[in-house]
Amino acid sequence: MEKIPSSEITPEAVYRARPRQGNLTRRAFLRLGALTAGAAALAACAPGAAPASTQVGPAAQTGDKADELGDPANTWQEITTFNNFYEFTTDKEGVARLARNFITSPWEVQVGGLVSSPQTFDLDDLRGFEQEERIYRMRCVEGWSMVIPWWGFPLSRLLEKVEPTSAARYVRFETLYDPQQMPGQKSNWFSWPYVEGLTMDEAMNDLTLMATGVYGQDLLPQNGAPLRLVTPWKYGFKSIKSIVKIDLVDAMPTSLWMAAAPNEYGFYANVNPEVDHPRWTQANERRIGELGRRPTLMFNGYTEQVAGLYEGLDLRENY
Repeated sequence: MEKIPSSEITPEAVYRARPRQGNLTRRAFLRLGALTAGAAALAACAPGAAPASTQVGPAAQTGDKADELGDPANTWQEITTFNNFYEFTTDKEGVARLARNFITSPWEVQVGGLVSSPQTFDLDDLRGFEQEERIYRMRCVEGWSMVIPWWGFPLSRLLEKVEPTSAARYVRFETLYDPQQMPGQKSNWFSWPYVEGLTMDEAMNDLTLMATGVYGQDLLPQNGAPLRLVTPWKYGFKSIKSIVKIDLVDAMPTSLWMAAAPNEYGFYANVNPEVDHPRWTQANERRIGELGRRPTLMFNGYTEQVAGLYEGLDLRENY
């Protein structure tokens, strides 16, 4: 079948509308098996059993939402209860509970570095960017995946506001550091705060999204509220959550996972079924809500949009 760009799946009148505001239920029906602390400590996306399909929340049915390959979106419950957010806990079933009272307003994001017009954006500024729905696949490095209907805006629009200089080669992202609200940051397993990075070309690619919501609703804390990065052709740990700082820099940033396990996690983290993780295959995946496994697609199925970013790059060496 002919693939349709994610931004064209939803009718224009819908995706140009802003997400509805309102208080959402934060109660998670936690149905996943707990992970052991030792196994979770060195896994960027910890594996677990699929959550039950019974659904609660404002989007009780997925309706006709699907990605451009025709795969249906995961349910609200799956997306909001099957979470990795190590700032709170390495235990998937504990994230929603521990993040329940996380304060996401007021919020500011500082954008600076090698730019001509450094700025600080508050929530009203972020909501002022034209919001649209993008239905993307998300592939975790640990071998599970989802289809998620994000709300947000291309990162390129934010970067254009600050006018990058010609010296800017990379974009460095940083998560809030607040161990009182984020108890996982009290752990010495990692070097906090969470840091991630992209090349400028990756950051300016139209697929790269600053997500503010899911299913037309504001992001919940467990999903990275109020602002997270989404790079659908990369493993999920690249999509940093609860961002407070963005700097344009001339040197490749060292991400949290590069620092924690450099032999397992590289800077690019592109979905590549031909390059296995040192401890497991990346050739297939388990879609949450489905039985069995399916083949993993190169660049998570977004080859046409992003392969050109890596011409001449050895994707085995630059994993």
